[in-house]
Amino acid sequence: MLQSRALVIALILLLSTTLPEVHSRSFIDKERRDWFAIPDAIAAYIYETVNKISPKVGQLLVDASQIPAVVVTRNFFIRETTKISILAEQLVEKMKNLWNTRILCY
Repeated sequence: MLQSRALVIALILLLSTTLPEVHSRSFIDKERRDWFAIPDAIAAYIYETVNKISPKVGQLLVDASQIPAVVVTRNFFIRETTKISILAEQLVEKMKNLWNTRILCY
């Protein structure tokens, strides 16, 4: 039991999510630029499963995911991956423009 509890806590800390964020987002949303959509969905599934089995452990997971160090680290990763996503989108737009103007002569 102790090993499974430690494993669940490690998974939640690894995925680093908070419940309000998970339930307010859709990982199919195309406007979402951060790369935590799928880990958020997985974390929500793990939390819901654990919470059905043991609400005490579910609350422990919520508390562990809201530790300031975890929140700050997660926000840093979201901010940086958002910047990378925006740059990638700009690069794709420039490539499309180059393709249409130079190659296809539109």
